[in-house]
Amino acid sequence: MPVAAAAPLISSVQKLVLYETRARYFLVGSNPAETKYRVLKIDRTEPKDLVIIDDKHVYTQQEVRELLGRLDLGNRTKMGQKGSSGLSRAVSAFGIVGFVRFLEGYYIVLITKRRKMADIGGHAIYKIEDTNMIYIPNDSVRVSHPDEARYLRVFQNVDLSSNFYFSYSYDLSHSLQYNLTVLRMPLETLKTETTQTRQESFDIFEDEGLSTQGGSGVFGICSKPYEKYVWNAKLLEAVRTAVHRDWLLYIIHGFCGQSKLLIYGRPIYVTLIARRSSKFAGTRFLKRGANCEGDVANEVETEQILYDASVMSFSAGSYSSYVQVRGSVPLYWSQDISTMMPKPPITLDQADPYAHVAALHFDQMLQRFGSPIIILNLVKEREKRKHERILSEELVAAVTYLNQFLPPEHAIIYIPWDMAKYTKSKLCNVLDRLNVIAESVVKKTGFFVNRPDSYCSILRPDEKWNELGGCVVSTGRLQTGVLRTNCVDCLDRTNTAQFMVGKCALAYQLYSLGLIDKPNLQFDTDAVRLFEELYEDHGDTLSLQYGGSQLVHRVKTYRKIAPWTQHSKDIMQTLSRYYSNAFSDADRQDSINLFLGVFKPAEGKPHLWELPTDFYLHHKNTLGLSQTRQSYTYWWTTGVLKHLPLPFDEVTCAENRRKLTVKKFHKYEEEIDIHNEFFRPYELSSFDETFCLAMTNSTRDFMPKNVGIDPSPFTVRKPDETGKSVLGNKNNREETVLQRKTAASAPPPPSEEAVSSSSEDDSGTDKEDEGAVSQRSTPVKVTDTGDNTKITENVVQSTKDVYGVNLSDIPSEDDLAIYARFVQLGQSQHKQDKGSQQFCSKHPLDKVINLIPISSFSQDNIYEVQPPRADRKAIEIFHAHIQAGRGNMQPLGKDDFLMYREYIRNRYM
Repeated sequence: MPVAAAAPLISSVQKLVLYETRARYFLVGSNPAETKYRVLKIDRTEPKDLVIIDDKHVYTQQEVRELLGRLDLGNRTKMGQKGSSGLSRAVSAFGIVGFVRFLEGYYIVLITKRRKMADIGGHAIYKIEDTNMIYIPNDSVRVSHPDEARYLRVFQNVDLSSNFYFSYSYDLSHSLQYNLTVLRMPLETLKTETTQTRQESFDIFEDEGLSTQGGSGVFGICSKPYEKYVWNAKLLEAVRTAVHRDWLLYIIHGFCGQSKLLIYGRPIYVTLIARRSSKFAGTRFLKRGANCEGDVANEVETEQILYDASVMSFSAGSYSSYVQVRGSVPLYWSQDISTMMPKPPITLDQADPYAHVAALHFDQMLQRFGSPIIILNLVKEREKRKHERILSEELVAAVTYLNQFLPPEHAIIYIPWDMAKYTKSKLCNVLDRLNVIAESVVKKTGFFVNRPDSYCSILRPDEKWNELGGCVVSTGRLQTGVLRTNCVDCLDRTNTAQFMVGKCALAYQLYSLGLIDKPNLQFDTDAVRLFEELYEDHGDTLSLQYGGSQLVHRVKTYRKIAPWTQHSKDIMQTLSRYYSNAFSDADRQDSINLFLGVFKPAEGKPHLWELPTDFYLHHKNTLGLSQTRQSYTYWWTTGVLKHLPLPFDEVTCAENRRKLTVKKFHKYEEEIDIHNEFFRPYELSSFDETFCLAMTNSTRDFMPKNVGIDPSPFTVRKPDETGKSVLGNKNNREETVLQRKTAASAPPPPSEEAVSSSSEDDSGTDKEDEGAVSQRSTPVKVTDTGDNTKITENVVQSTKDVYGVNLSDIPSEDDLAIYARFVQLGQSQHKQDKGSQQFCSKHPLDKVINLIPISSFSQDNIYEVQPPRADRKAIEIFHAHIQAGRGNMQPLGKDDFLMYREYIRNRYM
């Protein structure tokens, strides 16, 4: 069955301006190029109700100016009066977080600052840097309440500038496997969905222009977000059905980091995304176990994405991902913190002989990940006083009961391993044992890659590669099943175990993309050091969110190579975690409950701070009996078992198709054109602010400067032989000056006492609205030196040191003849007939953007790009721009003055 040409839908509302009158707010949203506009009208005369009108019309820039001019003129106090404007500009923003009401009227929460944190195939992922809450009703209709200000403070205690992320074109609530699987749906399915959506759609402009521009259409697909990982779902609930989908911006909470792995100049982006569940969310001791719906505390889905950044396309590029999960033990249990003990006793709150709550939890996992579900339980097995072992015994009983009714090939796999006991033993290596577990886990679940096995791996298959699990399809491989890791807190031990599994999966991912010859990675290589730093930042961030402190035990701690200063830091982190749990967690829990809509203030109800416990808010079965009772034996959702090992959410069926919005566009429409979205040809770009140059780089930050003849990131180095250690030596002035000269935005090295944390970095630096700065880097100012030539001569190495041979100045005639024959052979063997690549389209951009594959292997990503042809007028404009940069300004003509006068009139008058 043919696969459709599909692309993710790009939101056309990325820049917002809020205008204010006494009776209304006008929210004007536009695309980045400011060619298409939408307008929301928000009524300010209703004291407690939210009245929003979306006129569904797409405006041009001129139409919006005329509309705002009429609104300004119509809202002035006196006709013709220019002194006081009737329409004032309130705030500029980049998106709507949502609308919230406490005891008075509604507030609107806007994103006023953002920072680019990652890029996946040209789709930018932003971090919220600052927000603004604006009260909607005007003062004349406002009904004051004495407790409104306190609720506002509690709500704002959730710091939206701390690790909240969003994207205009990439669905962060789903995995990369889901997002790319949706784009590869069969052609007939998408045609059916397009017809149905067009009949049900309220927007008459969705398919505009397709009939007049030929038949070269591309399906734009937007999937319904997975609400478990969306943190502003309740805030958007009031407007979800009333406004166009482009106004809805879904945010996730957790972690996002990206680094560049340079393999002999080939850029490979390594991305780590952690999605924290918004269900049963809270702080360490106040949220343990699971609720009645199967949602567990501290549930985080971690996804590592690897892709070749030299090709920016979901259809032509090479992408791979691996997903694993952490979460509290899915039982009814808690710890009483009123005793003020460092380790309060564990209590089983409710008997669950039929593993009802565990069944609900694993049913969710089967739907999202497929089978097998692998549990890696790291809690203590042997204790003098029974403490953590209580959880292990109950979890074993629950898994044993549930496995009775599953087919043996899809049974839940349970792996107990007392990590604390092995850590204390001097004879056992913790990470070696974890590596064995990681290998077995990755072989069972497989991983996702969107390209078939390379030809060389088919000719010379690796033994480990042949044993790999998952699902092999024509377009690549799918991950089926997932590893679920837990200890008691799911922080320190869990992060180290997840790192080892991720390191093992990273080796398979690199091998699948043809970047290494064997699926194996060693410690102390540049690639693993880069990956370890990502995971340490990931662990620190998640630990701060749930436990109130950074990680206490790190990968270096379990490798037993941590410096002696690390012990004092561990003690400080333990004290910080204890203080946070004892004194500030209750307030943080109230803020989370209010932000997520778990508690809704109302007249006549007790206030949030008056509740003795929030148990009844998270356990809905305590307030009323459910009308439907789940079977004790057939505990899974209908239809899930039929499609295993594939996850039910990724199967093409009627239920899943209803979650998609499918529209058809011309292939150069802005809604699906990721080239324009990424490169922004209508904006002035600065190399110093380019995100790909500012991100952490394996060559710049980890590779030794005296690398000699082996610049590979997969070569084992000495522990102190890193790029950061070289930069950290203040006496080595020559390398520092050269480093600053070659990379103006190189990240400064952390000192031995500094512990990297994304939260500390976020709060410690000043940022621009859209400053694309790496999460672990700050710009370094270039210094002027008078002896640059001398320094370069001393540092640059000879070709003998770098390549192992002496290169002569002029090649011999025989060598040139051999090279010429080699080039001719390559051209005749690999170039395809260009005539067959021409497609029948009369669109003007077809001659500008034309990628022609030159390799005879379909899975290779080697393209020839035809340079665009520029007309005479464009060349003259470019030369004038160059001369202006040199200070040679051309005299302005009459047309230039008229154009400037018209611009001033439209902009400021």
